[in-house]
Amino acid sequence: MKKHILVVSQYFYPESFRINDLCRSLSERGYKITVLTGIPNYPEGKFFKGYGFFKKRRETLEGGIGIIRLPIVSRGKNPIRLIFNYYSFVLSGSFFSLFSRIKPDVVFSNEVSPMTQVLVGSRIAKRRKIPHYIYIQDLWPDNLETVGGIHNRRVLDHYAKMSKKLYERSDGVFATSPSFVETIRERMDGGGEKVRYLPQYAEEIKSVPVDTGDLCEKDTFDIAFAGNIGMAQGLEVLPKAAALLRDDGVRFVMIGEGRAKASLLSQIEAAGVGDMFVWLGKKPSDEVPAYLARCGAAFVSFSPNSLFEKTIPAKLQTYMACSMPIIAAAGGETRRIIEEAGCGLCCDSGDAGGLASIIREAKTLDLAALSKNAKAYCGEHFSKEKIIDYLDGFFER
Repeated sequence: MKKHILVVSQYFYPESFRINDLCRSLSERGYKITVLTGIPNYPEGKFFKGYGFFKKRRETLEGGIGIIRLPIVSRGKNPIRLIFNYYSFVLSGSFFSLFSRIKPDVVFSNEVSPMTQVLVGSRIAKRRKIPHYIYIQDLWPDNLETVGGIHNRRVLDHYAKMSKKLYERSDGVFATSPSFVETIRERMDGGGEKVRYLPQYAEEIKSVPVDTGDLCEKDTFDIAFAGNIGMAQGLEVLPKAAALLRDDGVRFVMIGEGRAKASLLSQIEAAGVGDMFVWLGKKPSDEVPAYLARCGAAFVSFSPNSLFEKTIPAKLQTYMACSMPIIAAAGGETRRIIEEAGCGLCCDSGDAGGLASIIREAKTLDLAALSKNAKAYCGEHFSKEKIIDYLDGFFER
């Protein structure tokens, strides 16, 4: 019989995170999976309907995945409430580690911000004297400073020391980009060999028929952006580039929502390029491929920052799995992958003139060849089956 894995993840179903599918896949391979998580409240900041301190604290999903929900403070809409959200999970997890009778063979901490949730997995593993592995998807304290806007050196140094200790005390660290692996190794005093590259895989594309309106039916070159419209994405480059492309028959198809949308709309209005943007709002994941397929290329970008140079955005794998030519205003890992794959064009983050230039160039290229290259590279490097095979073999060893 295969091992019992306790997955510690502050976010889990019905919240939409890739750890949901990873757990389902490991369960299908014969592992007993128990997930220690919080009461679902992301991203709205309030508990999902039907969940609460006294509602649905334990569930069993299809396939036998057990869910234990710790009592936490919901995220709310302000930074103070978010801090309480982070540490309520740690506090509840500490009590769980002391009194729970659960007997897993392995603890697997899934780290998207905050890093503090890994404290729970570390304490459970130490108390049970079992291996603890961490999957790093957000680099701390870098993410706290760049995305969270925290610049106090004492705070950042505290989380730097905490992260370092968690890396060193673990039995293994997986990281989602080669740059993350290199950075984590540099920050450890020893044991860097236990840090391994494990990219996020491209989720299986299940497309449903969708009425996509006039996408690509007009005489335009439509470029899709799908995902969170946040500050980290650096989407303020789009209205600036659009102003340079007024006479080039280009439109930007925006699929998603986010905190930076209102600001982006104001910038678009100020630039006078509103007619060059098509807003579709947030769409179910199984509808997104249909919209992408109606566009000539897909767009990915980051704000100029050294952290984002090290990051492989999850949407990149999604685009490639959908056979999309890619236009990027990004450097680092994103540029490396696109150039290695031969599936698109890149300019520097925030470079509106460069973006306008590569969009004009993209219109002259063999898009079918770029599509083929994207799909092939995705199958070679981001295959779900290969990555699950690797984890399966790792846990069995």
